[in-house]
Amino acid sequence: MEQQSAVAALAALAHDARLGIFRLLVVAGNEGLGAGMIAERMEIPKATLSFHLKELNHAGLIESTRDGRSITYSMRPEGIRSLLEFLTRDCCQGRPELCALPTTDCCQ
Repeated sequence: MEQQSAVAALAALAHDARLGIFRLLVVAGNEGLGAGMIAERMEIPKATLSFHLKELNHAGLIESTRDGRSITYSMRPEGIRSLLEFLTRDCCQGRPELCALPTTDCCQ
């Protein structure tokens, strides 16, 4: 990930509603959620939700799948992995103890 992409991803997540949407989609996993369900759970008007989904999609953090008239949104694991890798790329400077980052199996 390049710096401009990282800035776009961080900017997308730096909004209360978008961060909430992203976290909701993380919990939903590969199944994802339809726009109506996201709007209902987040208590966001559909027009506003559309804007937020567009920003998260543009930042590469979520993706959408169309099935007829229905669109399902889900987290894009590669997007968040790339962002985390970018943020921590130089943290250790040859000294792994400086970056004792927890490892998880959540995205394996």
